[in-house]
Amino acid sequence: MGRQRRWRRVDFLPPVTYFKPAGVRLAHLQEVRLCIEEAEALRLKDIESLEQDECAQKMSVSRTTFARILLSARRKTADALLNGKAIRIEGGNYELAVRRFRCEQGHEWEVPFEVMVKEPPQFCPTCKTPRIMALWPWTSGWGIGGRGRRLRGEQNR
Repeated sequence: MGRQRRWRRVDFLPPVTYFKPAGVRLAHLQEVRLCIEEAEALRLKDIESLEQDECAQKMSVSRTTFARILLSARRKTADALLNGKAIRIEGGNYELAVRRFRCEQGHEWEVPFEVMVKEPPQFCPTCKTPRIMALWPWTSGWGIGGRGRRLRGEQNR
């Protein structure tokens, strides 16, 4: 029995999750699936221009794990671009850096990733009611798609 996989911290969900080559019909198109954490690795390293140590720390993984995630993302992206394949961004093994919650009384609050991993909220911090619900990213302005904390095999083939 192997070690349990750690959740990868993600600060951003892309608002567009599907890209396809122009002029190729969907019926004739092969697809490459890029995990949310792979897209985050590309964003941190190639767009934010952070060092790998900083990227790994932001994603709450080791530097070698970050390097593997980044290598996988770059290979998939190169395959899609050079071989005319579509890119679908979805699934993976990630947790949003901040999650929003709302109680039945309408109070809303955010819980950081580090707290969520150790102990998810059980009560509203304002009125102490146990009737709380997580607000998904698209209801709180974080983008469209994904609900955070996705398992690797769930939609990532």
